[in-house]
Formats: sequence, C-alpha cells, structure tokens
Amino acid sequence: MTSGIKLLRSFATLAMVVTAIVLQSTRHAAAETTMRVALHSDLKIIDPVWTSALITTHHGFMIYDQLFALDQKLEIKPQMVDTWQVSEDKLTWTFKLRDGLAWHDGAPVTAEDCVASIKRWAIKDGMGQKLTSFIREMKIIDAKSFQFAMKEPYGLVLDTLGKATSNVLFMMPKRVADGDANTQLSEPIGSGPYIMKRDEWKPGEKTVYLKNPKYVPRNEPPSGFAGGKVVNVDRVEWVWIADTQSQVNALLSGEIDLIEAPPHDLVPLFKKDAKVALFVAAPLGRQYALRFNMLHKPFDNAKIRQAVAYALNQKDLLDGVIGNPEYYVVCKSAYPCGSPNETTKGWEDKLESNYTRGKQLVAEAGYDGTPIVMMQSTDNAALSNLAPVAKAALEKIGLKVDLQAIDWQSVVTRRAKRDTPDKGGWNIFFTSWGSIDVMDPVSTNFFNASCDKATFGWPCDEQLEKLRDSYARETDMSKRKAIAEAVHVRYSEYPTHVHLGQYLQPTAYRNSLSGLLVASNLVLWNVSKK
Repeated sequence: MTSGIKLLRSFATLAMVVTAIVLQSTRHAAAETTMRVALHSDLKIIDPVWTSALITTHHGFMIYDQLFALDQKLEIKPQMVDTWQVSEDKLTWTFKLRDGLAWHDGAPVTAEDCVASIKRWAIKDGMGQKLTSFIREMKIIDAKSFQFAMKEPYGLVLDTLGKATSNVLFMMPKRVADGDANTQLSEPIGSGPYIMKRDEWKPGEKTVYLKNPKYVPRNEPPSGFAGGKVVNVDRVEWVWIADTQSQVNALLSGEIDLIEAPPHDLVPLFKKDAKVALFVAAPLGRQYALRFNMLHKPFDNAKIRQAVAYALNQKDLLDGVIGNPEYYVVCKSAYPCGSPNETTKGWEDKLESNYTRGKQLVAEAGYDGTPIVMMQSTDNAALSNLAPVAKAALEKIGLKVDLQAIDWQSVVTRRAKRDTPDKGGWNIFFTSWGSIDVMDPVSTNFFNASCDKATFGWPCDEQLEKLRDSYARETDMSKRKAIAEAVHVRYSEYPTHVHLGQYLQPTAYRNSLSGLLVASNLVLWNVSKK
C-alpha cells in the first residue's frame, strides 16, 4: 500500500513537472508575437537593385537600411550616416557612418560596403545614373567615412541617396554588392531591422522575417522612412493569398492582421466590422502608368505612342480599376497634381478619347498591323482592369492588341527582356508608383531616356536627357520649374509612357495592431500587436 502511494505521488510529481513545462512553453509561445500580412503581390525576386517591383522594395525595407531617408514631411534625414559635410565650392561631399551598424552575420558595416552598394545600384537606377555621372571619384577615407569628389556642383545629392521608392539605395555587404547588377543576388543579408528567414521562404505561399536583435535604431522618433526603426514583434509573415475576396475573409476572421491593398470595391465590407480599421500610408497617393517598349515595332515610332496618348482617357481607366471617385484624381500632369512641378503643358489635348486624332497619327506612321503584346497582371487587383480598358481604346484607333494575361511576378520578369514580342518579349505593360517617385524629371524613372542604360522600355532621346541634366544642375527652384515644364512638353512629343491618373490606396488592418506609420509606402517597424 505504501509503495502504491509512493508510486502515485511520483506520478503526481511527474504530472506537475510536465504541466509546468507545458505552461512555461505556452507562456513562451505567447510571448512570440507574429504579425501576418497579405501584401499586393507574391515575393519571387529578392534583389531590389535588379528589379524596381514594389514588393521587392518592401522586402528591401525589411532587411536593409539607407544612408539617408525620407521622413513624413518629405524631408531628407540621415539614417545610417551620422555626420556629413559639403565643401564651400560644392565639389566635395564627406559622409561618416554612425556607430553600431552591423550586418546580419555580425560583421561591421564599412565605408567600402557603402561605396560598393552605391556603384551597383547606380547602374540600374535613373537617379543613381545621373548622380554618378557628376561624380569624378568615390574615395574611402577610413573604415567609417567616404567621400564624393564632384566634377561640378550637383543639386540632388541627398535627394538621390535618400530616395524612398524604387530603386531605393539600400546598403549591402561589399561581397554582395560587387556582384553584377544585371544578375539577381541570392544572399539576402542586410543591416536592417528584420532578418529574412531564407529557409522558410516559399514563393507562392509565404515569406518570413525575424526581428533583428542586434539592430541599433537611431535615437529619434520614427517619421516616415526615417528616425528610429524599433521592431515590436518577433516575427512577420507575408502570407500570399492570390484571391482578393479570400484576403478579405482572412482579415475579417482574424487569420491575418493586415491587407496592404484591398480592392476599392471591397472596402465597404471593412466599414461594417468594428475590429477592422482603414489607413492610408501614402497621403500623396499613387500614379498609374502605361509603359511602352521602344525597341520594337510599333512603338519605336513616336507617332504611334502619341496616338495612344490621344486615345486613352484617364477617367475610363480609373473607373475601371478604382471605381469610386473618392479615391482617384484625373490628372494630366505627369508630376503629381498638387506638387510644385504640376503642369499640363503639352498634354492639354491628350487623354480625352480623341480617336479621330489617334487614327490620323496611326495612318501617318504607316502602321503595318503588327500585333501589340499587352501584358495584363491578373493577380494584382490594383492593376488588372487597366489592360482591358486600354485594349478597347487602342483598337478604336486601328491597333491590333494581343492581350496576354499573366501574374504580376511574371510581368516583372518578362519586362526586363529585350526579345521581340513574338519571341517572348512585350510591347506594353501597366504599373503604378508612389507619387513621391515622380515629383521631378530626374526622379521619374520612366523619363530616363539614356538608351541602353534606361530602365525597361529603353527610350533613347538626347533632348530629354539634356533637359534632365539641366534640372539636376539647377539650384534655383523657380528655374527648375521652367525646366520641368520643358521636359513635360518634350515628353508629349516623345512619349516614354502615358501617365494614367492618381489614386489613394487604403490599407485594412485589425485593431489589434497599432503604430502604423505614414511613410509613402507600407513599413512594418514601429507596429505593435496586442
């Protein structure tokens, strides 16, 4: 009997120990805060230099950091840089990195890393190309300092280093940045607030990031992309849900915490649920664009590109994809309406469904019936409906359109190809970017007309490039405005793309989240989850 009691007591003790272990494990699990978000696209490319796709830029902000950053007031602030100086003649810029910067593998961030990162990025980015064309030499001063020796004064040095949207200048280790800019990198190592869990990345399913425990934020309040990047969750999962209605259902049921870009026609569903709130990360909105491939027929002919500009109508396109006029603005200015450079010069008679003028230009160009391969990104709700509306308009001026429905990441990959459309290339695709991307002629990537050095579409126009250079040199804001207008007029004569209006994109999130920042794009530091 006594031995039986002892045995029972032993079992009881064991049960108490097991229970304690389970409770401790449960408490530990509860402390592991995971934020699950559904973004506008699946992540398949992790190199933010190789592509300008917004989803890859989002990825970049998770794991990398910037030398300078744009705050909520659209002012450039130091981020990785501690101090900087510019000589009186504006020909020497010196930068010193702040203390505490380290790569995810523990190695310190050095000036050599930064110079290598700048050089790789500048091969692909329009503003980077323009900046480095004015730099005579980049010098390493010491482990934490480097210098630009300029050929002549350049007015957009800090604006370029701190640009907030694609292609962002993210810092990478030298061994990574020394790789070919035209070959995708495969090692996602940065010095930013999150670490990518490479072994859990499953394109088409999810991407996982862990809090970087060694990241040292700036000792300042967060503001936009600048300030102290404090991470308040342990784990972030980007969950890919292709069907937008399924995204909405997942948010309403609490399976996910946030939807970055819900379709505007489904926004009313969130207003009925007290546990869901709406937030606009980019008050300046976004701008739609149709991009031409100017390497191949028929858009190697400027008259046919002009014809498209006459045929399209912004309101038709915005109604097709946004629907609710509360969320969009018809704007004939390629620079955002409401911005300092806003102008309609050269575009007063375009974007108004002028099919007669469009047909006339198509005939004058001698269009030979070459089919136009138009890529439609079917899984991106913010873009998908632009293509069929544009197709109808182009057919009304006599162009033949081959609408090819593919997913957005396939568009991102295919648009980099220079092959002829019948060999896997393309003629037209649609995209959008933050309004802060297109505030001036230099930052507007689609204005880059430097031929082979230009981004996909590859426009080649000496006049546009001379005007962009003039804008970059000019420090007088009133004179800059006149140059921006001259660019706008030249752009009407030599269209590199067609701007399709502005819109606001609300983000939907459960009220268990707090701390979302106004930052022109979605950022996921400073966010807490109850």
